This record gives sequence, C-alpha cells and structure tokens, in this order.
Amino acid sequence: MKKTKILPMNLQLFAGLLTKGTALSMKSGSESGFTEIEGLQAVPEIGGDPEQVDVTTLKDANKKYISGIQDMDSLEFTFLYDKAVFTKLKAVQTSGKEAKFELSYPDGAKCTFTGGVTVKMGSGEVNGAYQFTLSVTVSDGPDWA
Repeated sequence: MKKTKILPMNLQLFAGLLTKGTALSMKSGSESGFTEIEGLQAVPEIGGDPEQVDVTTLKDANKKYISGIQDMDSLEFTFLYDKAVFTKLKAVQTSGKEAKFELSYPDGAKCTFTGGVTVKMGSGEVNGAYQFTLSVTVSDGPDWA
C-alpha cells in the first residue's frame, strides 16, 4: 500500500477576512482628498442584483428572463454618534450636493461610489450608546479597485 504524505496547511489562508480596519472616507465640494468618517460600526452589502426582464414568448412552456439593469439600493452605514461627524454629514445633506465615498477593506480592496447623503439619528435606550445612520443614494458606482 502506498503512503500518502499529508502536507501542513496554513488555515489562516481560508479563515476569511476580519472586519477590523474597514473604513469609509468621503470628499465633498472642492475637497481634493478623502477624509475618513470616524466611528464606523456597520457596513451594508455593496452591489445589487440586476432586474429580471421577461422575454417569454407564447410558445415557451416556462418563463424566460434576461438580466436587466442593476438595481442599487441606498447604502446604509451605521456610526457611533459623534456630534462633529454628525454635523458635518448633516451639512452635506443640507447642501443637496452629492459626495464621493471610498470604502476601504483590511486586505487593501477599495470601492468608490458617488451619491446623495441622508443622515438620521438612531433611537436610544437605557444603558445604550447613540448611533446614527448615513444613507447614500448611489448615482455612480460602485467601482472596485
């Protein structure tokens, strides 16, 4: 019988990616570079499913579809409340102008997108920390690098 040699494996290569170090940055107006938005606690799914376009004919026994235009929902990011950060984002919302965003992942992957900003204060409870939600209605992107 032939012996099989078992090679050691680095299981960390298959362990996934820890969210620690994920950052969302923004630039608006005439700002030249991105500035990190402090206090990020939660990141939404990035991307969207294409709408289904029905191409079924009267001769088909089953419905048939092709992929249509990608549907991007608003991206909702959760932040630990900080008055200065909240106020800056509220000012962008009030201006009615779009901002550009860069989402950076711990492995170096980056995603940029542009969109309108809406900010809302979260609810509060006994012995809880206040949070707020930044919603970005995407008009361009996401573009991955």
